[in-house]
Amino acid sequence: MKIAVVYSSITGNTESLAKTIKGVISKDELVYFGSPQENIEADLYFIGSWTDKGCCSEEMKSFVSTLKNKKIAYFQTAGFGESEVYFKRLFDNVMKLFDSSNEIVGSYFCQGKMPQSVKDRYLMMLEKNPEDERIIASLENFEKAKTHPDQEDLNRLSSWVLTILKNV
Repeated sequence: MKIAVVYSSITGNTESLAKTIKGVISKDELVYFGSPQENIEADLYFIGSWTDKGCCSEEMKSFVSTLKNKKIAYFQTAGFGESEVYFKRLFDNVMKLFDSSNEIVGSYFCQGKMPQSVKDRYLMMLEKNPEDERIIASLENFEKAKTHPDQEDLNRLSSWVLTILKNV
């Protein structure tokens, strides 16, 4: 089987997941590892992105719109975590981008650390609204996210990859 790992990462979170996936896949099967580009041919695509405005990156949006009749395992990192409801909403948003001829064989989501600029923005917002519970919760989440993806996230990811490979 020919396998491609295609990902978009700006802070390194999604790249960390992609490298973990690469480490699980047989070197003989891996035909592509890197950012989206044209004409990647594989039997199975592991496609991953960071979260941008409740969806995937613009680069990934363009890439996935070109795929037809492919088997796809999708993975994504998000600054907010610990919410399967949120991850499901993200997945639903991304799935709208894929042509219906594709077969989505699984998905994996986990929290990822955010850039300091996000915390700075929250702090500015808190100065204007010191009692705003949503901003306070966002700052608390920022601190939780600093350690993600952690080893537990990567172990769960490795298990997910093995399950995908076994079932495809």
